[in-house]
Amino acid sequence: MSHEPSQYARVAKPRPITVPRLHHATFMTLDVDAMVDWYEKVCGLQPVYYSQRAAWLTNDEANHRIALLALPGTKPPVDKPHTAGLHHTAFEYADFDQWIDNYERLRDLGILPALCLDHGMTMSMYYVDPDGNGVEIQVDNFRDWGKSKEWMWASQEFAEDQIGPHFDPEKVLAARRSGLTPDQIHEKAYAGELGPDEEVTDMAFPDVWPAKLQQTADATV
Repeated sequence: MSHEPSQYARVAKPRPITVPRLHHATFMTLDVDAMVDWYEKVCGLQPVYYSQRAAWLTNDEANHRIALLALPGTKPPVDKPHTAGLHHTAFEYADFDQWIDNYERLRDLGILPALCLDHGMTMSMYYVDPDGNGVEIQVDNFRDWGKSKEWMWASQEFAEDQIGPHFDPEKVLAARRSGLTPDQIHEKAYAGELGPDEEVTDMAFPDVWPAKLQQTADATV
């Protein structure tokens, strides 16, 4: 008498996962020097190791948080803002004033955000690195990951709009200088009261590559 193996096969219980932490992101680049300089200015990332072909950068106790590789044969992207793939990396300030002070510091260096959004759980400024990769600099509106996660899960506002309204960082800076608290500023921004004077209709990051390639072509003439 024979039996189908499935009659006696034990169903293996799934093993619980030991959750790993996100450690770093790696980018292919055509200009290691420009990328190292930009990430140092914007995010305080310092090179742990740096050569013409690669760099490993960190701004905390980790051995690196961003890696940059300039491998032979690397080609410029075509229509990067509208190509599937990684949209952006993100860095977070624990303190609102550190966050808005960083905006002011970068503004004075001529580095401006491409998009500024109050997502509800965070206020976020999106910058674009020399290769056109998005970099979000955010502050948690709840100052507590548990509370902001619960808000995302339960709030009707987030269910209806996961992006949130645009804000003008200069208006946010002025509001803070006038004495408004971070909570009051978030309330105004989320209500659309600190929006830019001109409506923002394009959510795509600017495409830096046409200008970069033209500069390269001009330099070789």
